[in-house]
Amino acid sequence: MNLTLIRHTAVDVPKGVCYGQTDVPLAPTFEAEARQVRDLIAGSEFDMVFTSPLSRCVRLASACGYPDARRDARLMEMDFGEWEMKRWDEITDPRLQEWYDDYFNVAATGGESFVSQGRRVASFIASLRESGYRGVAIFTHGGTIIQFLLNLGLITPETTFDHQPPYGGIVEVSLS
Repeated sequence: MNLTLIRHTAVDVPKGVCYGQTDVPLAPTFEAEARQVRDLIAGSEFDMVFTSPLSRCVRLASACGYPDARRDARLMEMDFGEWEMKRWDEITDPRLQEWYDDYFNVAATGGESFVSQGRRVASFIASLRESGYRGVAIFTHGGTIIQFLLNLGLITPETTFDHQPPYGGIVEVSLS
């Protein structure tokens, strides 16, 4: 099965703000960015198209011709709980340093850990394996794409963030 993982386009959020599962607006450049993504996937054949339920992904899926993409919460970005919409350098939670020291296992206060997000993505991958689809497009988030790559053994935990796709970026992988 071929998976086309598509990261949402640029968001209209100041640099340095934590926004994980917050439903943030897209940048004013959305139309041009969406056109580029649409052109990149033109001619691809998909048996199924999925999207994170967050509007930044749903809107891109619609702009690319998939307004009825199936929404699946397992495709959402990591939940940063109480840290959402705060500048990283202004978060006063004493647990922040604990999270920096072990973000794989430590959850943001009121949120989830990287490992928890990975379990969500693993569950989604397991359902895909049982589906019989040949080609699937997935409109999602940078952290979720990294989770796909980790779950499929294509990257290692040590190089995780070397593989963050750009906004509007596309990663194609094979799921056997």
